Amino acid sequence: MSGTLMAGDLAARTLALFLLALPIACVSWTVTHEEVFREPREWCARRSEACRHLPARKLFYLFTCEYCFSHYVTAFFLAITGFTLLFDGWRGFLIAGFALVWIANFYMALFNRLRQDIKLEVTEIAVEKQNVDVSEKQTHT
Repeated sequence: MSGTLMAGDLAARTLALFLLALPIACVSWTVTHEEVFREPREWCARRSEACRHLPARKLFYLFTCEYCFSHYVTAFFLAITGFTLLFDGWRGFLIAGFALVWIANFYMALFNRLRQDIKLEVTEIAVEKQNVDVSEKQTHT
């Protein structure tokens, strides 16, 4: 079984896969969505539309897309951790890379859904409060 993993090692690497995807998702989401990076992201978005050369447009676009950016964040994390999946060497890096991107994007989709649900609840509460305030004003007049 040269180059493949034993069952116990596979379980440990599977756990590592799900754990390593968390910081990848966090960095990818933060750079592509959060307020702290808004100005550089908006500059990159403008450059991605205005550059004359295709490679330059694509380079700037990757800072505006969490899916695209997650590939580069994953490559960085693979370089610093040496994490592989199923096989040792380049094949394990390749499989780990795509698996990490997929799981990280799944986490980001869940996080996005959670944020949308929270925003909807906050909006519904504000509307309900406004309705109560109007109702109270009508009863007092």
